[in-house]
Amino acid sequence: MSGLTNIYKDDVDFAALALQDADFAAVLKANGQLDFSNPESVQQLTKALLKRDFGFKLSLPPDRLCPPVPNRLNYLLWIQELLSTTGENYGDEFDPEREVLGLDVGTGASCIYPLLACSKLGKWRFAGTDVDEKSLQFARENVKLNGMERRIKLLKTERSGPMIPLDGLGFENIDFTICNPPFYISTPQMIQSASQKLRQPFTACTGSESEMVTEGGEIAFVSRMITESLVLRDRVQWYTSMLGIFSSVSILIQKLKANGIENYAVTEFVQGKKTRRWGLAWSFEDLRPRMAVARGVGSVTKALLPFPSEYCINFDNDTSVETISKHINDILSELPLNWMWKASISTGLGFCQKAVWSRAARRQAVQKDKDMNDDDDDDAALGFKIYVEENVEDEAGIRVTIRWLKGRDSVLFESFCGMLKRKLDELST
Repeated sequence: MSGLTNIYKDDVDFAALALQDADFAAVLKANGQLDFSNPESVQQLTKALLKRDFGFKLSLPPDRLCPPVPNRLNYLLWIQELLSTTGENYGDEFDPEREVLGLDVGTGASCIYPLLACSKLGKWRFAGTDVDEKSLQFARENVKLNGMERRIKLLKTERSGPMIPLDGLGFENIDFTICNPPFYISTPQMIQSASQKLRQPFTACTGSESEMVTEGGEIAFVSRMITESLVLRDRVQWYTSMLGIFSSVSILIQKLKANGIENYAVTEFVQGKKTRRWGLAWSFEDLRPRMAVARGVGSVTKALLPFPSEYCINFDNDTSVETISKHINDILSELPLNWMWKASISTGLGFCQKAVWSRAARRQAVQKDKDMNDDDDDDAALGFKIYVEENVEDEAGIRVTIRWLKGRDSVLFESFCGMLKRKLDELST
């Protein structure tokens, strides 16, 4: 099983979908267009996509949010990448055997995130919460309708209670939270926001006020999650939320930093030409996601982005992958750290407790084998992966990428990268 994939990179072919689904064909206009101002039409689009692409059915009331499938899938794809690049096997790839437990905060009538994930990911389980009884009734119906009772657990929560009720659900630890919070502070703000932009695809369905509006808006909502996470800490590997207003992103990042949370990720979800949302995630663990996952927003001030988890060294001369690889292995094999090199794929994995490459560390070094045996990867202050590869076709030369896998000290990672670059520069002289 390869995990979830982005099947909506291109626009949905309405004509093709109509041939596959009679109910959708009934709401499609003669000119092949869909009336996005009609909630019934968009509901049929959502139901048709879920049936065709994920094999499940959906029952929705007319007065609750109809989820846009491509947008929701984009969010789940990002979470899949977060988990894949911060796994304990340090593989950076989707692990189909990893058992994953997620919590959907405010699952809504559709229960869309749990159903989407569980339909494609056999080892994933979910819990979903909601404060609205009617939404939960439909969520339960949708779980039962698709035979997911053993993998999806639902719980009614109270507005004044915890947003992440692990104890109430009977969970000691979970892998992530997912949340699509109410965006707006008030109904007038919601109406004003809608009037300032053209109607966008997949956003025309009606929703209850509890789904769209909350006191303090999404900033207050996610701030409550941050406050709860300061107590729960690593009982959740990744806390995440979608954001609907761009200005919220920087405010919430600053809140994370103010609370000493330095392992976080931010991304942008773009669907089609207009629909744009943002994702924010944070963790109390020291496993670092890939840079493309953690720094996926170009429009956020660089000072607010998480520290880069990758460092690249380029060679534009005739030095071969084999020569560079051998040099790296020789350098690191001489240091008192846990180092494993696979020559067949020009990739290495290393762990250390301190800057063992510094002069001070070398003076204090004892027998190398003893140091290596004493270094526990789980407790290592720095974990890194190095891979050597040829640049893409339009760039000549070789690229060495140093990937920060584990650790809390960015200065230690920088120091390691600087040391290796200086040593590799010897090949160019």
